[in-house]
Amino acid sequence: MPIPGTPSRAELVDHLVKTRIAGEVATPRENNLSHYRQLANGNRHYWFGLEFGDRWTDEQDVLAVMAERVGVNDDPEYRYGQDTIDPELTVGGLERMAARLRKAADGHQRVLFATGHPGGLLDVHHSTAAALRTAGCEIVVIPDGLQTDEGYVMQFADVAVLEHGATLWHTHSGDPMKAILTALEREGRPLPDLVVADHGWAGYAGQHGVDAMGYADSNDPALFLAEAEGTVQVTVPLDDHVVSPRYYDPMTAYLLGEAGLS
Repeated sequence: MPIPGTPSRAELVDHLVKTRIAGEVATPRENNLSHYRQLANGNRHYWFGLEFGDRWTDEQDVLAVMAERVGVNDDPEYRYGQDTIDPELTVGGLERMAARLRKAADGHQRVLFATGHPGGLLDVHHSTAAALRTAGCEIVVIPDGLQTDEGYVMQFADVAVLEHGATLWHTHSGDPMKAILTALEREGRPLPDLVVADHGWAGYAGQHGVDAMGYADSNDPALFLAEAEGTVQVTVPLDDHVVSPRYYDPMTAYLLGEAGLS
């Protein structure tokens, strides 16, 4: 569903709903609630490289934040069926992200991009990186030879990813970002001024004290809790792996337009 040029806000909202990036999304309610419960029960796989201590041990508190910041159904008794992402909240998140990108461009800052969902979000990050480079930012080049228990930490099209068996790998772990930041410090190189990422890549960066922004799905509460606490600056709610990665193009165009980078 291409939209020529940069969509208006209303056009983007309509597009997000039609492509199920927002609106009635594919992630079912029972999956959302299961992930909220896992986070509340202390399962670190769902913490995305963040440290929550005992601050989010009630899954109803997690649900309340997700209803406020994502637009999922706020009724704790609604346990099965369709769930939602409010497209207005998606666009609002994009606008907040755009303001921080503008700050990075104005200051010619060092920016690192990374994704745990290369099948959906790689080109979103790549296009944003290209626009910032044109505006005078330094796109951080990660050190060579990095790996985690899951695979190798590589960089393609200016975006850090996890590679495993000659394949770009889906990961929610914060370990790849930990490997990058630790290696930069070891080499005496400055840390990024800003990380734009998703999943554990964004979570660990924020926990490490780096300005971080990210994208997250309705079943991934960690980054939204981190935004509520101020550890992550912006979290944009969306379905992070829809049918075609091209569906994200109008969203990216809107983001860059709002940031004055298009």
